[in-house]
Amino acid sequence: MTDPAFAALLPQLASGAAHTHALGFEFESLSGKTVRIRVPWREDLVGDPDTGVLAGGLVTTLLDHVGGLAVWTALDGFRPLATLDLRVDYMRAAERGRDLLAEAECYRLTHSIGFVRAWAFEDDPSDPVAAAQAAYILDSDGGRRAGHNARAAS
Repeated sequence: MTDPAFAALLPQLASGAAHTHALGFEFESLSGKTVRIRVPWREDLVGDPDTGVLAGGLVTTLLDHVGGLAVWTALDGFRPLATLDLRVDYMRAAERGRDLLAEAECYRLTHSIGFVRAWAFEDDPSDPVAAAQAAYILDSDGGRRAGHNARAAS
């Protein structure tokens, strides 16, 4: 069960970073262990002007970000994490002029790694634009802080 205080932070975590804010990411919902975010279609996010298809890098960023949110949801709180592995399978082009949604679920959590499945779509998760499988390393600094390996001056 997600802590209500942490759940209240999800909208800020979804769009609070400079790049997610610039891309227009918006928190949609949390249902059980599944997190959903949206990126509204904008002309400046298009990768192919002839077709109006959103840029592939945007789709990858969306899936990576929603995956991190899913790990934080599974942890029931914010901890440093980093993407360890991300595989994205593109299944079809996103439709011109349509918002893109992404959902993710952290299906396994170990003491150091969160494993996630995610998908991007317009309306129906069963008709994905892309699907992702990812792993995130937790507390990526291993509890060490900057300068932990510095030697004392002699």
